[in-house]
Amino acid sequence: MFPIDIWLAYTTASVVIVIAPGPDVVLSISRGLTQGRAAATLSALGAASGILLHSMAAAFGLAIIMQTSDIGFVALKLVGATYLIGMGVRALLHRNLLTFTPTARRSLREVYLAGLLSNVLNPKIGLFVLAFVPQFASAERGPIDIQILVYGAWLAIIAAAGIALIGSVAAGSNTWLRQRPRAIAGINIGAGLTFIAAGLSAVTLTTG
Repeated sequence: MFPIDIWLAYTTASVVIVIAPGPDVVLSISRGLTQGRAAATLSALGAASGILLHSMAAAFGLAIIMQTSDIGFVALKLVGATYLIGMGVRALLHRNLLTFTPTARRSLREVYLAGLLSNVLNPKIGLFVLAFVPQFASAERGPIDIQILVYGAWLAIIAAAGIALIGSVAAGSNTWLRQRPRAIAGINIGAGLTFIAAGLSAVTLTTG
């Protein structure tokens, strides 16, 4: 059901996708810098949980239903885009996505939920999973839904490990950044622009 050559090709592609800069990576880095490796790991687990949910939706056809329902898909896009753009605007205005102020620290539960929501509410990721994962499945190798679930779960595992690693490495820069407020401001601006770009991209994804 899972030929080794296809599995390796899928794994390689997944690793490249995971380490590419995006909202999930930005969140994990910010949590790692602000609250340490545990927070970075939980943020990564939240993102991985979102990928798993998108994979389940793709496997059982819910993503296709959302894609063919104009009202449902537009609603999903607007909710996700609003959440992402809102995070970006807050980062730009308050510069507090990355901050070392104790009162700005979030509970680990909030860190996990933020990682989950930034992924789940981003329809671009849902459509990406729907387009990417099934490319490696084949009806000749068994039930398509099982293959998509397994590939999706593997992508989630790779995402959890890769994003957590990136965030943990960033956590080691904590002391260096504390002494460089301009660098902190720059990271917040870059993170804010990343979230806003992701939100705008989600809005315009299927228009035109």
